[in-house]
Amino acid sequence: MKAVLTLYFLTYLHWDKDLSTAVYHAFSSLCYFTPILGALIADSWLGKFKTIIYLSIVYVIGHVVKSVGAIPTVGDTTAHIALSIVGLILIALGTGGIKPCVAAFGGDQFDEEHTAERQKFFSIFYMSINAGSVLSTLITPLLRGNVQCFGGDCFALAFGVPAALMVVALVVFIAGSGLYKKGPPQGNILLEVCNCIGFAIKKRWNSSKSDTKRKHWLDWAEEKYSKRLIQEIKMVLRVLVLYIPLPMFWALFDQQGSRWTLQATRMNMAFGGAFVVKPDQMQMLNALLILIFVPIFDLIIYPLVGLCKINLTPLRKIAAGMVFASLAFIAATLVEINVVKTVVEPAPAGKCLLQTFNLVKADVTMKIPDSPLFAEPIKYLQDPAQYETLDLGMSNKTLTIEIIDNGTSSVCSQTFVEQKAYSLILYPAASKIECKLLEDSITKHQEGNAHLRFLNTHTENIGVTVGNVEFHAPSGYGVSSNNTVDRGEYSSVQCIPQSEKCSTLDLGLLDFGASYTFILIEESGKIVAKKMEDVKANNVHIAWQIPQYVLITVGEVMFSITGLEFSYSQAPTNMKSVLQAGWLLTVAFGNVIVLIVAEGAGLEQWIEFLLFAALLLGVCVIFSIMAHFYTYVDPEQLEKAYLNDSNKDEGDEEFDMKKQNKTISSTKF
Repeated sequence: MKAVLTLYFLTYLHWDKDLSTAVYHAFSSLCYFTPILGALIADSWLGKFKTIIYLSIVYVIGHVVKSVGAIPTVGDTTAHIALSIVGLILIALGTGGIKPCVAAFGGDQFDEEHTAERQKFFSIFYMSINAGSVLSTLITPLLRGNVQCFGGDCFALAFGVPAALMVVALVVFIAGSGLYKKGPPQGNILLEVCNCIGFAIKKRWNSSKSDTKRKHWLDWAEEKYSKRLIQEIKMVLRVLVLYIPLPMFWALFDQQGSRWTLQATRMNMAFGGAFVVKPDQMQMLNALLILIFVPIFDLIIYPLVGLCKINLTPLRKIAAGMVFASLAFIAATLVEINVVKTVVEPAPAGKCLLQTFNLVKADVTMKIPDSPLFAEPIKYLQDPAQYETLDLGMSNKTLTIEIIDNGTSSVCSQTFVEQKAYSLILYPAASKIECKLLEDSITKHQEGNAHLRFLNTHTENIGVTVGNVEFHAPSGYGVSSNNTVDRGEYSSVQCIPQSEKCSTLDLGLLDFGASYTFILIEESGKIVAKKMEDVKANNVHIAWQIPQYVLITVGEVMFSITGLEFSYSQAPTNMKSVLQAGWLLTVAFGNVIVLIVAEGAGLEQWIEFLLFAALLLGVCVIFSIMAHFYTYVDPEQLEKAYLNDSNKDEGDEEFDMKKQNKTISSTKF
C-alpha cells in the first residue's frame, strides 16, 4: 500500500510534494510507535493469538476505509481526506499492533530443543516478507496505473486488493487455530522496566543528603525491585544509549517511498521500446536486492573479510551501514542535479517567463520596452530553446510590444503577471501582425506523463484524439486545453471530423515529463502538426537510480540485520522484547526527522539529499566514538555469575562486579 501512497497524496488529494512527504513519514512513524501498544495488549491482556486476530480486523477495516476514500464519487475532497486519514490511522494501529506478535507467535510454536527448526522458520519468515514486498511493489503500481477507473488511476483498486488479500490471510491464519500453541499472557516486561526506572528516578529525586549513596542511580529502586531486574535493566540501558544516533539512518532509508519516488517521476522510465517502469515500482529493487545480498554477505563477503584478518564486529558493521547509506544519498544528489536540468523553475517575484512562436512566414524582430530580450530575429516556426525571464518590476504590468517584419512595424499590448509562464503567439492578420498571449503550464506531471495542446491556424475547427484524450482547437489561431497523455509514439492520431485535409496526424514521440505545443498548419493541401517542446523531456534514465538502491540496501544488510542480532546478543533473555521496542522506536523517530525537514527546511531537493548524507556521516562519527567505549558482554554468563554469587551470599547487598568483569569480553568497537 505504501508503494503508491505518495503518488496518491500528490495526484488524487492534490497535495504538494512537501506535504505528501510529511504525511507519508508521519504515517510510517505511527506504524512504528504502535508496536509498543500491540506488545502491551498481547503480553498483559489478550495474548499473541487474539491480538493478531483483533488487530488484523482493524487492519482490514483501515484498508477498506482507505479504498472508499479513493473513490471519486464518494463525497468531496474533504471527505476523501478525512477517510484517507482515518484509514491510515487504523492501518497504523493494525500493522503496528501485530508487528511484535507475528514473529514471536511463530517462534512460540517450537520447543527449546528445536532450535534448528526455529531458525529455519525465521529464515523462511524473513524471506517471505521480502518476497511479498517484491511482488507488491511490482503489482500495486500496475493496479494503480494500468487499470483505469472513475476516469483516472485506480487507487481504489490498488488499496482494495491488499484489503482483500489481508482478509484471505486472516481466514487462513484462523483456520489453523487448532494447530497452534497459545500461551496465556505472561505480563509485560516493558511495563515493569518502565515502572522500575520511574521508581528509581523518583527515589533519587526525593533523596536527602543523609541517605546512603548509590553506585548507580538505578540502585535507588532496590527497596522495591529485585537486584537481578535492576542489573538486567542496566545492561539494557547500555545498549539503548547506543540506539540514540540510529534514527538518522532510518531517516534516509525510508525516503525510498517518498523523495526517491518523486525523483523517479522526473526521469525517463522507458526500458527499450515497450517496457516502461512505474516510478513507484523502483522500490521493488530494495526488497529484491535484500534477497540477493543477505546470502552473499553471510557466505562470501564476511568470510573474505575475516580471511583478511579484519575483525568486523557488529558495531563496526552498523557504522559501515551508515556510511553506505550516506553514499546512497550522495548518489541520489548527483542524480537530482542532472534531473532538475530539464525542470523549468518558476520566475521569482516581479518577473515572469516568456517564449515566442512566430507564425508569420518571415523572420521577425521583437522589441519589448526596457528589455534586451529577443534581440535576435525569430524565424518562422522556430522552436524556442528556453523560456526567457522578463523583468516586470511589479506584480503585473501591461507592455506595448513592437514587432518588425521586413521593415513594417506592428504593435500589440499584453498584460503580464509575475511568476507566471507565457507563450506569445505572433500571427499575420490583414496587413499587420497580431499577437496572442497564452498562459503555460511548466510543472512536470507527477507521474511523468506528457502535457500537450494544439494551436489551430486553419479556418475551420479541428479536433484531435490522442490515446483516449480529445482535444478541440477552435479556428483562427485558437488553442485547445492543455491535457496529459501517456508517454508513447503517436504516429497516426485521428482528426475530428476527418476530411481530405485532415485525416490523421503524426505527433511522433511524446516523451516523459515534456510539455508540447502542436501548431496545426496547412502544407501541400494537408494539415500537419509542427511540434514545439515547451518543457524538455526527462532525459536522465531511471536506471541511474539503481546505484543508490544498491548502496542503501548494502547499508540495510550491514545496519539493520546486524543491529537486531547485536541487540539480542547483548540483552538478557527476558529483556529482548524491551530492546525490540527500542529498535522499532528508532525507526519511528527517523521518520519524524524527515517529517520535520520536509515541512520546515524548504531546501532544494539536491541540497536536502546532501544535507541528509552529511548528517548521517556526522552521526556515524558520533556512533563510532560511542561504540569504541562499549564493551561486549555475554548475558548468559552474566546470569550464571549472578546466580552463583547469589548462592554464595544471599544477604549480600551488592552484585559482585569483580565476577561480572571476569565474564566481560575485552573486545572493543
